[in-house]
Amino acid sequence: MQVASGERRAVLGANGAGKTTLFNAITGDFPPTAGRIRFFGEDVTALPAHERIRRGLRRTYQSSQLFHGLTVLENLFLAVRGVSRARFSFRRPGRSDPAMEAAEEMMEMVRMSHLAHTSVSELAHGQQRQLEIGMALAGAPRFILFDEPAAGLSSAERTELVTMLRGLPEHIGYIIIEHDLDVALRVVSYCTIMHNGAIFKEGLPEEIEQDPDVQRIYLGGGHG
Repeated sequence: MQVASGERRAVLGANGAGKTTLFNAITGDFPPTAGRIRFFGEDVTALPAHERIRRGLRRTYQSSQLFHGLTVLENLFLAVRGVSRARFSFRRPGRSDPAMEAAEEMMEMVRMSHLAHTSVSELAHGQQRQLEIGMALAGAPRFILFDEPAAGLSSAERTELVTMLRGLPEHIGYIIIEHDLDVALRVVSYCTIMHNGAIFKEGLPEEIEQDPDVQRIYLGGGHG
């Protein structure tokens, strides 16, 4: 599978198709048993996860990976500091700290400025998902892997998620794994269908939505 720079693609399939395993191989969480992984032309197959992050790869997870005892701004600050050269500094950041300024910019990008000093533990589930996307934007990412960002969201929160994903800078490409096709097909330009650990079909969102084989395997016969 090849994904172009800046491309936005959905990887779809039923449970057990191998979607999250694919993500784990791309990020370095699982070593691949075969094949090579290239990131912007560089072979990263043998690189550890943190080296892939340094090269601009980011990821969100199905389960929230947040610091629940800290505020929204503090979480974003740690995300920025974690991918910077000063990540091991113990100096308390001031308002003019570049990492703090970057955290505030990301907070605006994901529309959470009004929640800056709110503890993550007080956020609604959808707001925590928003924050995770903000943290994935830390350190000028080149590509992001979104693992079911709409899981557990209300209808209004899903609409907000679509708006947010569409509003990301154009140079940032991403792959989204998502069971909600009303979200996935609205935020990508191309789709890959996985089945039994392999690529089953690929095509434009409208082609995938109308494909009878995809409906049979993934949609259970139809999609409204």
